Parts: sequence; C-alpha cells; structure tokens
Amino acid sequence: MRVGIGYDVHPLVDNRRLILGGVEIPYIKGLMGHSDADVLLHAICDAILGALGGGDIGIHFPNTDPGFKDISSMRLLGIVLDILRDKGFNVNNIDSTIVVEAPKLAPYIPKMVENISTLLEIDPSRVNVKATTSEGLGFVGRGEGIVAYAVVTISSYME
Repeated sequence: MRVGIGYDVHPLVDNRRLILGGVEIPYIKGLMGHSDADVLLHAICDAILGALGGGDIGIHFPNTDPGFKDISSMRLLGIVLDILRDKGFNVNNIDSTIVVEAPKLAPYIPKMVENISTLLEIDPSRVNVKATTSEGLGFVGRGEGIVAYAVVTISSYME
C-alpha cells in the first residue's frame, strides 16, 4: 500500500462557473484556472500521482498546453486513473477536505462522492469529502479563493 497527499488552490473570480468534485454549484463566482479549476479533483489527482511517485498534475497537464484549456477535471482524473492502472495500482480510499467560506457545500457533497467513486470504480464508502471554513481568516476567509486537500491510499493488484 502507498499513500499520497494532494493540495490545490484557485482564486474565486467573476464570470466563471464553480465546479467542485465534478458538480456545478450555483454561486456568484467561480474558480480561475486553465482547466475548469476544480480544486477538489486537482488535489485528488495530485494525491494519486504522489502515491505513485509520479510527480504532480502540472507535469502531466501543463497550463501551457492549449489541449487542456477549460478541460473538465473529471477527464483529468480519468487520465490519472489510467496512469494508476498502467502501473498496477487501484485506489483504496480517499479522504479530502474543501476549505471555503461560501457557498455552503453540504447539499452537493453526496453528488461529489458519487462522481468520484463512479469514475474511480470504487465503493462510495471509500470516498470521503468534507467541507469547512477558515473562520473568516486569510484569503479563503475573505472569499478570495478555495483550497482543497486530499489523502489517498493505493494498493497494488499485481503483487
């Protein structure tokens, strides 16, 4: 078994959709980024790649590549899953946290879990998504951005 940790942050801006865990969330702002800027899925991708010793999403999906412009992060996670399987591993479980002052995410978390578990072909009980605030502190507390953390365990199916 191997363990990886992921972290991602993007600024909140006008005129962008807010996508988290592959779910479009109604809100007055969205996340700025080269792709759809889904911080949760980016953190999960980084955690998987970290567990593999495979670098990070910036290496695999550079923001200088126009082919990844506005791409769905669900597609990026699918590519990372292919990399994982090519190396003989499966995802065992995911624990993640989104840090955001607003909007409230509780109503959307079940769909995020469903999206992630379906794509990774694992039981939803193996995917945990939590949301918290930063109690008004820092750039997250001022509503300037969103942060996500993820810890992933992977297991080899070839040993």
